[in-house]
Amino acid sequence: MADPKGFMTTPRQEWPRRPVEERVRDWNEVYVPGALLPIVNRQADRCMDCGVPFCHEACPLGNLIPEWNDLVSRDDWRQAADRLHATNNFPEFTGRLCPAPCEAGCVLAINQPAVTIKNVEAAIADRAWELGLTPPRPPERLSGRTVAVVGSGPTGLAAAQQLTRAGHTVAVYERDDRLGGLMRYGIPEFKMEKHHLERRIEQMRAEGTKFRTSTAVGRDVGAAELRTRYDAVVIATGATAWRELPVPGRELDGIHQAMEYLPLANRVCEGDIESSPVSAAGKHVVIVGGGDTGADCLGTAVRQRPASVTQLDIYAQPGAERDEDAEPWPTYPKIYRLSAAHEEARDLRTAPAASADARLFAASTLRFTGDGGGHVRSLHLVEVDAARRPLPGTGRTLPADLVLLALGFSGPDRGDGLIDQLGLQMEPRGTIRRDAGFATSVPGVFAAGDAARGQSLIVWAIAEGRAVAAAVDRHLTGNSQLPAPIGPFDRPMVV
Repeated sequence: MADPKGFMTTPRQEWPRRPVEERVRDWNEVYVPGALLPIVNRQADRCMDCGVPFCHEACPLGNLIPEWNDLVSRDDWRQAADRLHATNNFPEFTGRLCPAPCEAGCVLAINQPAVTIKNVEAAIADRAWELGLTPPRPPERLSGRTVAVVGSGPTGLAAAQQLTRAGHTVAVYERDDRLGGLMRYGIPEFKMEKHHLERRIEQMRAEGTKFRTSTAVGRDVGAAELRTRYDAVVIATGATAWRELPVPGRELDGIHQAMEYLPLANRVCEGDIESSPVSAAGKHVVIVGGGDTGADCLGTAVRQRPASVTQLDIYAQPGAERDEDAEPWPTYPKIYRLSAAHEEARDLRTAPAASADARLFAASTLRFTGDGGGHVRSLHLVEVDAARRPLPGTGRTLPADLVLLALGFSGPDRGDGLIDQLGLQMEPRGTIRRDAGFATSVPGVFAAGDAARGQSLIVWAIAEGRAVAAAVDRHLTGNSQLPAPIGPFDRPMVV
């Protein structure tokens, strides 16, 4: 604890964002380049070095937060990077994309603004790359065992890196043409520039991990063939089966799933196409769904210059402060948060129908209506109470030339045939069934990440990847020294 009074003398200061008018003209990350390092030492000083650091419990990775806060406050980047990477394979991902449940569990957050843990994490990760502190770590010897990992999202990459470093020969199969899963084509460039992903993949290649892109297991390669070719298989395909909105007019043109829309914008940034065939440019856009995916659609649409863009959230607008009775510290509270995308929509006044930012809260879609050509032109909604019951006399209509459905995901996509070819048992909610050791109903086949857990956070995905790697290593060798931060049935802290 470099400054025992830091939490009393230093106010919270976050990584500043670039001006809205500037950042919506490009797809670069929203933060001011180089503006984090000058403030991060004093922000790390705010860590209390509390006797029981609940940030550990709030983070499924068990990040050693007080340790690397102290090291950053002392400008010891090498040791800070070592402590950070001891529990997290990809801290530059979580430092940008995780909603930071660790900050909700910060002891300081009981009565003050929490330590900027997420910003400190991102600073350590970026500084480690700048100083050459993240060299490849190939194994000293090979085990002679082989593992196939299906899916290259954060779970698959974390599992593959851990197993490769343990000495196993690992091949990652990805059905898309590039690696990264939703981090590649689901997460917009303005939230995480893809060079962060590329350098980790190159690190993994240098360590010995093999990658097979444009290969859908179950279609391009038979699942049974994969099972016989490798000593173990890890299914980490994510939860990509999107939820539908079964209301009248859903069949109209111009209504798309979020994951039909976002990948096209990312492909423009990758240089694959000049412009997206599903663009918000000049259109009245309505996003149905109030979560992070909806916010990603919002930020993307804003950059495409729409006529208007509105986001519908079926939940009531939360308060600015934690409800101590319903969601006491250190649980992650549902409070009003202003993401970069919502800040942009608010400042640019993209949603005339909304009172604050682009969101309409407690709003439920009733139906869509279209023009004579079968294209959507309006969305009809109604306000609802806490039980989602319509409130009489609250119906209204929004112009809608483009509707984006961001309603979440129910489980893994079964279209490629992987699950059915292996004959995996499934849970009633649509996820892959597994036991306490991450093993599925098929011997030698393991499941991890959103495909088995259900839709979750990136920090949980990485924790699942590390934990399933330990389970596979134990299956192959009889024991394992790899860390297993969580079990398959662990869940976030709740009341």
